[in-house]
Amino acid sequence: MALSLPLRRALPQLPPLGFLSTAAFSLPISITIPPLLADLWESVLRAVPKKKTSHMKKRHRQMAGKALKDVQNLNKCPGCGQVKRAHVLCPHCVKGTTAIPFPSFQRYQAVLEVGASRMSCDRTLKKRAPSHIFIKRPHPLCSPEARRRNHSFAEVAGSQRHNRTRRLHFGSGTTLLQVETALSMSRQYLAWGSADNAHPVDIFSLAVTEKQVLSVSGSPSIKVHSTTDTEFPLVQSIDAAHPLGCHHIVTDASGSRAVSAGFDGNIKVWSCVEGYWSADTATTGFVKDVHPWAIALSGDGQYLAGVSESGRVGVWDLSGEGAQIRDHETKGSFGTCIDLSADGRFIASGHQNGAVYIFLTDTGRMPFSLSGLVKPVRAVAFSPGGKILAAAGDSKVIVLYDTSSGEQIANLSGHAAWVLSLSWSSSGEYLLSSSFDGKVKVWSIDTKMCVATQSETEKAVWSVKWLPKTARSESFATGGANRSVAFYREATGG
Repeated sequence: MALSLPLRRALPQLPPLGFLSTAAFSLPISITIPPLLADLWESVLRAVPKKKTSHMKKRHRQMAGKALKDVQNLNKCPGCGQVKRAHVLCPHCVKGTTAIPFPSFQRYQAVLEVGASRMSCDRTLKKRAPSHIFIKRPHPLCSPEARRRNHSFAEVAGSQRHNRTRRLHFGSGTTLLQVETALSMSRQYLAWGSADNAHPVDIFSLAVTEKQVLSVSGSPSIKVHSTTDTEFPLVQSIDAAHPLGCHHIVTDASGSRAVSAGFDGNIKVWSCVEGYWSADTATTGFVKDVHPWAIALSGDGQYLAGVSESGRVGVWDLSGEGAQIRDHETKGSFGTCIDLSADGRFIASGHQNGAVYIFLTDTGRMPFSLSGLVKPVRAVAFSPGGKILAAAGDSKVIVLYDTSSGEQIANLSGHAAWVLSLSWSSSGEYLLSSSFDGKVKVWSIDTKMCVATQSETEKAVWSVKWLPKTARSESFATGGANRSVAFYREATGG
């Protein structure tokens, strides 16, 4: 390779020679580079690493550009027609109530036809309509006479709270619609009061009567608090009930009998007369050889069901001499929880291996061995009608089963930690649950959604119970690692 480079060299000042000039030294210089050196130079250039952009950085830039598009790009929601940001849920559809103004009645009829065709398609495909919106005919309040009376939003919507319907008035020139939504409104529960430091250690179980709440813990005593007073005073303390502490306590429907299970393995029966609890020594003597871990009591207080560490499920008759009338055998996994249906037809037990069994009390048969929970089950509860069984535990999911077929009908997801306790409301409309992270949730069985969450503590809530509904609003009690019994009531607005 030959390189021709013009070289102009600056020379020092020469002696005065007329025949010499600087231009005489501007000579072309030619340098020849061997091919071997040229190849070496190219290889050196190839060896120098180029600046590269990592895949993660490219992805971040890509996502940043997409996010910028999301902020800038707008489109119309296919559900309600409102303008919204791209790739973002429509805030108008997310709300429980959606209102769509129509400039004319012809436009309203056209929308009705489109909605009817969509509902028919959804019915054909056996799928639920995605918007859950049902539009009725214009309400009479949209007439000119009604608009002249200037009905306010509160006057129209105030009477529609209970049937989940809200009517909106859009003013002159628009049609008033009555819009119903299948989504249930959220419920608010207020802190009603608490019995602070009710026990010196964790509270493991609660039992309720019409006027009292019984609580047990790792301490030997059983505490009884009154629910007729908003201060929830301590009305009785049964000292030395269980020397090593107590982990389960249950009551019958009338509130006249209670049964407790202690860490020493003993079962004790208690009777209530005029609000005062005392040991039923005769009945306790009959069941002194009974050592189940989890217990449940029938509504009339006659039958006691229990599941042991070996997984055996037994039923004892407390009206006689405590004779065992049923003995069911399972696969041998630790029995963690048990429940009796309100009508006494079913017994359900939950086990450490995730198994849930349903037994018939009249025949002693086990019609269903339920699947769906692969981790330890910590709570099972029958609905008041006995048609649904709820089960939950370390899987953080509440599973609902149909007791007539054994089929899994729903999963309630929302807890971020172990679910420790379940309780049904008296009407069966709502299910109460507590978890290890201190969250207490209220679930609507109609919509299979969480309608309220209480998170006033970060410690485990071991037990929750609905209180008997004696007033307009519903209320419940909680107990756990904060060693206090807390009470909540529904915010009715009255």
